[in-house]
Amino acid sequence: MSAAPVVRLEGLSKGFQEGGRERRVLDRVDYDFVQGEFVVLLGHSGSGKSTLLNLISGIDRPSEGHVSILGTRITALSERDRTLFRRDHIGFVFQFFNLIPTLTVLENVTLPQELAGRDRRAVEGPALRLLERVGLADRRDTYPDKLSGGEQQRVAIARALAHDPLLALADEPTGNLDDETGERVLALLLELTRDAGRTLIMATHNPDVAARADRVLQLHDGALRVVSGQP
Repeated sequence: MSAAPVVRLEGLSKGFQEGGRERRVLDRVDYDFVQGEFVVLLGHSGSGKSTLLNLISGIDRPSEGHVSILGTRITALSERDRTLFRRDHIGFVFQFFNLIPTLTVLENVTLPQELAGRDRRAVEGPALRLLERVGLADRRDTYPDKLSGGEQQRVAIARALAHDPLLALADEPTGNLDDETGERVLALLLELTRDAGRTLIMATHNPDVAARADRVLQLHDGALRVVSGQP
């Protein structure tokens, strides 16, 4: 018997009102994402890649259908409960880092766990070990505006993975970086997710990133289809 999927999409649809008409970016999508795989979502701008990640994370709600993560149907949860579920089980890496400028590197990494009620002293040790893995332990007391774009993204990766989520989502994580820095950040993200057996779902338009994936999916006209890898 195969293992239950980490993420299951069932009849997932999402539409937006444009000029008095609904435009569907997702139309009755069914799909399973399994543990430990790296999946890339391809599609042109506006195809629904970010929308799909937001639905999977519970940031947004679908027009129809359901998203289940680790057996929990998150689309049936209240907004508060979705937020708590995301905090505990999902790591999200954004294109524009989203670090808090008034907090140091270490404080940015530990903040989500502190907000979850964990003792700061208990989370600092693991956070520092993770910062060491991303090569920024010596910048623990630095503020984000003193870091390069690549360094900020490495801090964002550490923050996203500090609570050891089984599912990591990344929305164009190298899109705001030059090619060389983007390659280093991608290699680091893959290392940290593969070593822990995490599922990584990444939206990108970069074919070089897609070449590293276990599966590549394409969003087009509301449909999700397999481009490469096993369905």
